Amino acid sequence: MASRQIAIFGAGRMGSALIDGWLRGRSRPQICVIDPQPSDLIKAQADEDALALNPAPRPADVVVVAVKPQIFETVATEMADWIGPETLVVSIMAGIRIKMLRELLGTDHIVRAMPNTPGAIGWGVSVICAPDTGRKKDVTKAKRLLKPLGHVEGPVPETQMSAVTGVSGSGPAYLFLLVEALAGAAEAEGLSPKFSAMLARETIIGAAQLLYETGEDPGRLRKNVTSKGGTTEAALDILLRGDGMPSLLREAVRAAASRERALSSGK
Repeated sequence: MASRQIAIFGAGRMGSALIDGWLRGRSRPQICVIDPQPSDLIKAQADEDALALNPAPRPADVVVVAVKPQIFETVATEMADWIGPETLVVSIMAGIRIKMLRELLGTDHIVRAMPNTPGAIGWGVSVICAPDTGRKKDVTKAKRLLKPLGHVEGPVPETQMSAVTGVSGSGPAYLFLLVEALAGAAEAEGLSPKFSAMLARETIIGAAQLLYETGEDPGRLRKNVTSKGGTTEAALDILLRGDGMPSLLREAVRAAASRERALSSGK
């Protein structure tokens, strides 16, 4: 992959996470970043020759579209000089369907992907979808591109991408909110802010590592730590009530998925 050139349009949070993942990989691709307002981090990486910032355009092996979906139509024309007959376009934009990508970019070599920010440290999950008429080698290339970021799943039907966005695309934010809320609850019980933040953070990290290393069903792990009449059961009685955590998460994922669908209609 070291000989491949990747041109990425947009280096915001998700674009930067992708770049960090590629730079952490064993073999680094040639990365060209096209962004009119790059972050200080991207500028520093360019100064270190880890990537090329806003170079002259030429057809790349892969073009990654990581701009905000609301501005895609505006910047699509700028991408034309980067797309050759064999260029694969990988879009990580929420809400922009394959049909629109094909129409605006003038190519059938398209794969949609929904990665998430833990890809910056190699612990992400990416889900891909491709046109029914797409080439098998495009899917293979997209998977290879995303592999340094973590687990890659798919291709799945494009109709599932809204739900994927609501679960894994937005999911890290839900977990970060849980850590914030748990720390806040600890403070409310009289612990210091610093101690509360540490307890919440390390508890979540440890629980996630236990889930990963054991491979156990999360429901079983939850039951293993819940003693009849104990403190955990008292807490779970609150979290599992009708308007508790499961209900709130279903509502949250539904809202994210609905927003992803709305973006496809330009709303």
